[in-house]
Amino acid sequence: MRDEGGLSVIPEVSASPSVPPIVIDFFSGCGGTSAGLRRAGLRIVAAVDFDPAASATYRANFPEAEFHEIDVRKLPLNSFDHLMEADTPIVFSACAPCQPYSSMRPRDSRQRPRERSLLLSLLPFVDRLWPDSIVVENVPGLQKVSGASTWNRFLRHLERGGYSIRWDVVDCRNYGVPQRRRRLVLLASRHGGVDLPAATHGVGGRPYSTVRDWIGHLPPLDAGETCAEDPIHRAGRLGEQNLRRIMATPEGGSRSDWPAELWLECHKRAKGHQDSYGRMRFDESAPVLTTKCTDITNGRYGHPSQNRGLSVREAALLQTFPQDFTFIGGLRSMTKQIGNAVPVLVAEAMGRQVAQHLQTERAARNG
Repeated sequence: MRDEGGLSVIPEVSASPSVPPIVIDFFSGCGGTSAGLRRAGLRIVAAVDFDPAASATYRANFPEAEFHEIDVRKLPLNSFDHLMEADTPIVFSACAPCQPYSSMRPRDSRQRPRERSLLLSLLPFVDRLWPDSIVVENVPGLQKVSGASTWNRFLRHLERGGYSIRWDVVDCRNYGVPQRRRRLVLLASRHGGVDLPAATHGVGGRPYSTVRDWIGHLPPLDAGETCAEDPIHRAGRLGEQNLRRIMATPEGGSRSDWPAELWLECHKRAKGHQDSYGRMRFDESAPVLTTKCTDITNGRYGHPSQNRGLSVREAALLQTFPQDFTFIGGLRSMTKQIGNAVPVLVAEAMGRQVAQHLQTERAARNG
């Protein structure tokens, strides 16, 4: 982006097609995007996030990466200069906090203008390091009315810098995620057009993954119990009344299946929010996992057959984290990290697409 006055420190050379791209993961959270990009063969060299709990989890799983626990808006622009390698493609990934644009956003999120423009804080680093490709993931609301200004400014800046851009709202189930989760994804390249990856599941592909596929093998737990072999396989406690409620809920059922004495007063007055206190179905996709997805009072997060909510490990697996991925913190903190994460298989699909694109384009230019 030299015409914008940026201080690009990357020489205009063609990297060898055999050299894996390096990744700087902005707004990394606990590492869902990095986990997927690493599975795709990319090399994670640095990450940025200011949340202490997510940062601790990230460090535990990516010891090879330089980590910056800081608000990206306060990060010096030269923080990554020493990581640049001649003839090595650079990929930026960025999943800025999505609450200001989410349909399930907190009520006060409209009063957080600085959070609503966080994605734009990536652009000074783009201008300086001129990455070969950029991967962005967020909630669909980012490009709608509430986020149109931020999104359009971001796109215009990349286009003026010579980037080709493809973006769309995708169903995460199309990439093997066992969850009804729609996300906005963007791929940008300064080496010609790059398409979004084709769906691998759904119409014309393999069947959608199910809850059973991902958590059916785990040992059973009671509410409040922790698995001796895996401390992340841990379920929250339930009070006596909520235990009676989940016991009265069949697989795929909701509070409409309860006897009247189990109903809450608010449920007697309103018929909405039927998902709260509901159970998942083993042979279907899970609902969208939120930052409270181990709590049955916050959605259809009851285990399909066991009388409890999801365990932390089950939530992580439904976000397609590998089973050996560790999380740091208490149950609520770990659940929040998982709910905020990019599904690993979505990031892997984007990473494979970027890696193949960069290899093809550079091979073509090298003759």
